[in-house]
Amino acid sequence: MRYFLLLVISILCSLPTNAQSQNFGLQDFYRYNSELEFTVDSIYHTLSERQQVAQMIISSAGELGKPMATVKKLVENDAIGGVVFLKGSKKTHTESINILNEISAKNKTLPLLFSMDAEPSLFASRIKGAKDVGKTIDIKTEAQSDAVVNTINTELREIGVHHNYAPVLDISASNEAIKSRSYGSDKDAVINLANQFIKCTQEGGIIATAKHFPGHGLVKGDTHKQSVYIDGPLQEVANYKQIIEDGVLSIMIAHITIQNNEKYGTDGLPSSCSRKIITGLLKEEMGFKGIIISDALNIMKAVTILDNAPLLASKAGCDLILMPQNEQATINAILAEMKTNPQYKKQVKQSVKKVLRLKVCGGVI
Repeated sequence: MRYFLLLVISILCSLPTNAQSQNFGLQDFYRYNSELEFTVDSIYHTLSERQQVAQMIISSAGELGKPMATVKKLVENDAIGGVVFLKGSKKTHTESINILNEISAKNKTLPLLFSMDAEPSLFASRIKGAKDVGKTIDIKTEAQSDAVVNTINTELREIGVHHNYAPVLDISASNEAIKSRSYGSDKDAVINLANQFIKCTQEGGIIATAKHFPGHGLVKGDTHKQSVYIDGPLQEVANYKQIIEDGVLSIMIAHITIQNNEKYGTDGLPSSCSRKIITGLLKEEMGFKGIIISDALNIMKAVTILDNAPLLASKAGCDLILMPQNEQATINAILAEMKTNPQYKKQVKQSVKKVLRLKVCGGVI
């Protein structure tokens, strides 16, 4: 198995720089292409089952993240598929990514998917010293949005980040957790501006993420601090219809619990751990075939109160498990479940192949 992985990596490395991204781009993710299918399958079959599951795990680094020594060890052990950078300077982010890429290259393992919460309102805090692009709430036109996205994309590409956890699709600037991160309370304006953000982001080669499904704007409370509830109908789900049709590549699931809703009640679980919401609503009813990522699983009180939330998120249908408290334990739990649950094992295979496809189309591999 190790020999075949080295063979595939050596073939990829022998290609000209960015050869994969020249063959495939983000626009190819949803298109059938026999060469792309072959590439993804070839990479998948070089990986051990543990390495396959590791592709679903996103750890954290930088200020507020895990120490670099810990992250380096995870990469050396082939225990993660990517890293999100939470806070730091452009210099420290770039240096960290270069170090982690060197480890992957040295160990002949798959390159990492690097991510950041680079929403307009958070951008200046995520990359200290970067140009201040203002707050999301102040973006009112598509031209203004494009100018903001072009600045963000340029910074992310220079650092080496592939995946932006933006934009926010939540309606209302009054929510405790969202505030100026929202485009406002006009539903049509929110959808149009978010869609333009996504289009411009992905045309610039960066993966965009619509969040926080099924809606965090019209609720009370902050999932960082406590369980938060949608009480009754899902008022913001329809916002995602046009976004999905127009090709957003990833959607982030909120830790929002749904109650007093006969069809979509989550039985006390946050949406990020609810199969009814992720597989039933988002995948099957709404037809989303892209990457589904959980919100952070390490510090948000709405989910840390659960036993084995990362496994629950995966079983619910998440393809990427964001910031589990213990990456190795998460892999072990998923592997153990796969041994006794054939349907889940098949689902994990689909998730891993989607992640690999995203890496190929995003120029990571």
